[in-house]
Amino acid sequence: MSRYRVAVRTLCDFTAREGDLDHRFTPSPSAQAGIEGHALVAKRRENIAGYEAELPLSGEYQGLHVSGRADGFDVAANCVEEVKTHRGSLTRMADNQRSLHWAQVKMYGALLCAERDLPHITLALVYLNIDSGQETRLTLEASNEELTAFFVDQCQRFLAWAEQEAAHRERRDGWLTTLTFPHADFRPGQRALAEDVFKAASTGRCLLAQAPTGIGKTLGTLFPMLSAMPRQRLDRIAFLTMKTPGRRLALDALASLDAPTQPLRVLELVAREKACEYPGTACQGDTCPLARGFYDRLSAARQVAVEKSWLDREALREVALAHHVCPYYLGQELARWADVVVGDVNHWFDSHALLHGLAQANDWRVGLLVDEAHNLVERARGMYSAALTQQRLSYLRRQSPPALAKPLARVGRQWQALNKETAEHAPERRYHVLEALPTKLVGALHALAGAITDYLVEHPDEVNQALQELLFEALAFCRLAESFGDHSLCDLEIQGKGRAVLGLRNVIPADFLAPRFERAHCAVLFSATLTPFHYYRNLLGLPEQSVWREVDSPFVACQLEVQLRTDISTRYHHRVASVTPIVATLAAQYRRTPGHYLAFLSSFAYLEQVMRAFELAHPEIPAWAQTRSMQEPERDAFLARFAPGGKGIGFAVLGGAFAEGIDLPGDRLIGAFVATLGLPPFNDFNEALKARLQARFGQGDDYTYHIPGMIKVVQAAGRVIRSPEDEGVVVLMDDRFAQNKVRALLPRWWQLS
Repeated sequence: MSRYRVAVRTLCDFTAREGDLDHRFTPSPSAQAGIEGHALVAKRRENIAGYEAELPLSGEYQGLHVSGRADGFDVAANCVEEVKTHRGSLTRMADNQRSLHWAQVKMYGALLCAERDLPHITLALVYLNIDSGQETRLTLEASNEELTAFFVDQCQRFLAWAEQEAAHRERRDGWLTTLTFPHADFRPGQRALAEDVFKAASTGRCLLAQAPTGIGKTLGTLFPMLSAMPRQRLDRIAFLTMKTPGRRLALDALASLDAPTQPLRVLELVAREKACEYPGTACQGDTCPLARGFYDRLSAARQVAVEKSWLDREALREVALAHHVCPYYLGQELARWADVVVGDVNHWFDSHALLHGLAQANDWRVGLLVDEAHNLVERARGMYSAALTQQRLSYLRRQSPPALAKPLARVGRQWQALNKETAEHAPERRYHVLEALPTKLVGALHALAGAITDYLVEHPDEVNQALQELLFEALAFCRLAESFGDHSLCDLEIQGKGRAVLGLRNVIPADFLAPRFERAHCAVLFSATLTPFHYYRNLLGLPEQSVWREVDSPFVACQLEVQLRTDISTRYHHRVASVTPIVATLAAQYRRTPGHYLAFLSSFAYLEQVMRAFELAHPEIPAWAQTRSMQEPERDAFLARFAPGGKGIGFAVLGGAFAEGIDLPGDRLIGAFVATLGLPPFNDFNEALKARLQARFGQGDDYTYHIPGMIKVVQAAGRVIRSPEDEGVVVLMDDRFAQNKVRALLPRWWQLS
C-alpha cells in the first residue's frame, strides 16, 4: 500500500528543475487561455483514429504512488503528447522550464509503457502558440528500459522527501488530535464560534459567521479548523486576510498553540515587492544574485525551511539569505509543503491564485478561513475588472518603437471610432454603459498585445516598463472580454478629446468566485459585519447549503451609549446647513465627557468643511484630520495622537484607513461620531450597478447603496468598544437612522437613544 501520493507535475517540479530562476519578461498565457489551448489541440486530434485525450495514468514505486494525466496518446503512432501553451518565441524559454517539460512527458511515457506493456514509445512535446495557433512539435524516441530507469531515478530522488512528508503528516495529525485550547477558558461567544467552525469543517459546508470584536475570532476559527484537520483529512488550511494586520493576528494566534515548536508548518506569504531584496532588478540569473543558481540551491534551503517549521516573513527571509536564494520564490515553493498558509485573499480567489492552482494540481482538501470577509465583495470585483486609458495609449504611440506604430495606430483609430459612435447617441453625457463589447477595439487590442509580446521577446534586454504595463493591461482586458457576461459592465467615460477610459468592471463576483468555494472542502468567512446573509451569499456565489450564524456579543448595552440625531440631514443638498449642528454636537459631547473621539464624514470635502467650522468655533479643543493620499508614516502619526490619557477629536473619512482594522482600546478612544449614512455616491456608474443588481437579484437599491453604506457605519462605530472593559459613546447623525430598514442593519446589542 502506498504511503504517499504525488502528482507527476509536483514530482517533476521537485526533481527536474536546475539552474537559474528566470522570471524576466516571459509573456505566458493565462490559466483560462492555457485550458482553451489544450482544448484546441485535443479538437485537432479528434479525427485521428484511436487517439486518447486526457489519459489518466498512475504507477507505484516503493510505497510512492505517482499519478497524472497525459494530454494525449496516439495509439496508432505509439506517441504520447504533452501540450504546453506559450506566447512569443520558444527560443526564449528558460532551460529549467524545458527540462521540466521533458521530465513530465518521460514520466507519462514510463507509466504508459508499464501499463500497456509497450517495448518503446515516441515522446512528443507540443508547444502551442496561443496567439497564432501554430504548433511546434519536438519528439524523442525512447525504450521501455530507458523510461523505466528515468522513472525509478526520479522516484528515488523524491522518495526520501516523500517518506519525510508522510512521517510529518503522521506527526502533525497525531499532535492535532490531542490539541487543546491554549487558554484556561473561552471568551464569551468564542466557544459558540469554534463549535460552528468545527461543524462546518466536519460537514464540508461554507459558514458565514458574524462575530463581534473582542471575542477572539482569529483563534476561535483557527483552533477548531486545526482540530478538524486530521479527522477530515485536510491537506492544508489557508488563513486569508484583507490587510497585513490580519496576518499578524493569525500568526499570533498560531504561536499561542506552541506552533513554532510543534510539528505544524506555518508559512506567511507576502507580496513580491515587499519580499524583494533587489528592487528594480529583473528576476533572472544575469542580474539578480539570488536568482543565479536558484534551483541548484533550492533543495538545501527547502529542507532547512521545513525543519524550521515556523516561517513567518522574518524566518523565511533568514533561511533564504542563508542559502542565497530569493525569499519570495522560496515562499512560493514552500506553499506546496506548508500545513497552514497565512496570506492575502488573492492567493485563493484571484484569477492567477497560487494556492487555488496548487490545490487543483495536487487534489488537496483545503479548509479556508477568510478574515474581515465583508471586504471580499469589493476585493473580488477589483480582481475581475480591468481598465484602459486612451491618454496613456496616445503617449505610448509617440514614444513607442517603430515596429509597434501600426498596431498602436489601429487601436487608436478603433478607439476614436468608438468615442464618436458613443457620443452621437448621447452627446451631453460623459459616462456610457455599452450594450455590447466593442469587438473591433478588442480585436485591435489582441493584435497589439501580440505585437508587443513579439517585440519584448526579440528585445529581452530592453527595459520598457511603460510598454510592459500596457501589455499586461491589454492582456487582462482581453482575457476578461472572453468571459464577458451580465456579471460585468463594459463602460466608456469620455473625459475630453483623446481622453477616455474604457472599463470592464465586474459587479457580481459570484460568477467567478463560486468555483473557488466549490473547490474548497469547507470555507469559513467571518467578520463583525456580515448582515444580511443573502447579500453575501448572492454576491459571493456561496453554495446553496451555506450556513449563516451570528455569535452573541460579549458586550452589553450599558457599555455603549448610542445617540441618534435624527434632526440632522447629511444629504448632499443639506450639507451646508448640517455643518453648524454637527459642530455643536461634537463640542457638546466632548465637554460632557472629555477624551479621544473619532468623527467620520462621507468625503474629504465634507470633512474639510466641518473641521474648518469646528476649529473656528472651538479652537480650545485639539483636532486633527485625515488627509488625501496619506502615506503609512502619516497614518501612524494620526493614530499616535490617540495616546492614553490624551484628549481631542480626529476627523476621518468613512470607509477610509481609520474606519476599520484599527484598535484603540481603553481611553485611547472613547467615542465616535458618524455624520453620514455611508451611502456610495449617486452617480452614473452606481446607477448602472444598481440596474444590473436589480435585474439579477431584485434588490438593486439595497445591494448598491444601503447595505454597503451601513456596513461602513457599523465598522466605524466598532472602533469604540474593543474589549469587555471598554465604555464609550457613538453618535449617529442623519434623519434616515430613524428608518426601520436602516435600524435593522445595526447590531442587535445596541440600545438606541
